[in-house]
This record gives sequence, C-alpha cells and structure tokens, in this order.
Amino acid sequence: MGTVADIKAHATARGLSVRQVDLNTQFRAGGSERYLEWVHNLLGLTNELAAAGGPVEWHDEPAFTVDVVGSVEELEGRLRAYHDVGQTARMTAGFCWPWSNPTKDGQLVHDVRIGAWSRPWNLKSDRAVGGAPPASLWATDPAGFEQVGCVYTAQGFEYAWNGVVFGPDLVWREDRWVARREHNKDPDFRSRTTVDDATFDRLVRHVYKVLLTRGLRGTLIYSVDPETQEMLRSRINPVRQRTKAASTA
Repeated sequence: MGTVADIKAHATARGLSVRQVDLNTQFRAGGSERYLEWVHNLLGLTNELAAAGGPVEWHDEPAFTVDVVGSVEELEGRLRAYHDVGQTARMTAGFCWPWSNPTKDGQLVHDVRIGAWSRPWNLKSDRAVGGAPPASLWATDPAGFEQVGCVYTAQGFEYAWNGVVFGPDLVWREDRWVARREHNKDPDFRSRTTVDDATFDRLVRHVYKVLLTRGLRGTLIYSVDPETQEMLRSRINPVRQRTKAASTA
C-alpha cells in the first residue's frame, strides 16, 4: 500500500482529512533548481550540451550567486572574508594532488600546490591532528577552513559559500570537456583495468558536480587551466566578467 489514491481512500473511510505535501524542493544552492540544472549542463551530464552549442550561460538569481575568480589567492581571500564574519565557507578541489598523511610530529603536508600558493588537504581520519578537525567535522568546525576539501569529505555537506578549484584532470578544449587521467591522483581512478576511459570521463565530471553543488548562498570557481578559465568566464555572468576584465586592463 502506498499510492496517494489508496491513502486518501482509506483516510476518508475513517473520517480523516489528508493534507498532501510534495517533497520535491531542495535547499541547496539557495533552493535554485536552475543552478543544479546549469551545473549538469555545464559539465555535459545532459544531452543539452551539444544541442545548445556548449554550456549555457549562468546569470545570478536573488538567492544564489556564482563568480569566476582570477587566482587561487583571490578564491581563498574572498572565502576567508565570509569565514571571518561567521559565515560558513570552504574551498574544495579536484583530486589532482597527492594526499599525504600528517608527519610524525603532527604537521599537515601542503599537498595542494598552485604556483606559490599551497594548502593541505583535509584529514583522512576521524582524529584531529595539529589543530585540524577530523574528516567528519571538516565542513562544520571553523578550523576546517584551513584545509582544502576533497570530494570524499565534501560529499553530503553544505556550507554557505563554496569555493571550487578545477584541477588539470578536467579541462575545456575548443568545444568539449577533456578528462585527463594522468593528472588525477585518486587511486581508485588510476587503473584502466578497473576504470576504463569512458567511465573515468563520467566519474570525474560527477566529482566536479558534487563539488559545485555544496554551496547554500554562492559558489566561487577557479580553474588552473587558462582555456578552461576563459570558457568559464564566458559562461558565468559574462557581462560582469567583461566589466571586471575592463576595470583591470
């Protein structure tokens, strides 16, 4: 038993009123269904990508905003400004850097390196080390801001402001995404015996889908790849991006 008609019929027979509540609303991304659809379109997870001639444009909504930043330093700085006034903010990245265990003296290794900038990944274990929270508390403990989250830790959590670094394992080339296994450090993805190329391509896109959908109020994006960065600028609030570019020229 369980259809709406059955429940209503049995309730009516017993003199009970029924109020139907549809559970088809989500609160992630400010409740924006359009943003979730846009992420799927951006990453080519729907058939609309080819039909539309590439990813469609994103334009901000009152409850949710997206921006492309010019550097990883800007990404961290803007997130820190939110963090410092008590809003939850976290940075995540594709699994494109090694993930080391803490050193014997309890220091986290700065594995995520982009130019002169570096930060450690979140902890793997459920034990705090060197002031960093355990993996299960990375998204909620304020000390988690100092580590970069990976997909395995970020999945299932949300925070107000979401920063995402596209690594070199997924890049845009002319008119399509190219998944590059050689740049991915996830041990579960490395072997072609267990994960063929088509599966890797699908899985890495889904990794970025997870990372891009953690924010409640907004998402900031940076790609380490210049061509990918340029594509993102052309698709995300393009008028704002052109204004920003002109102001810094």
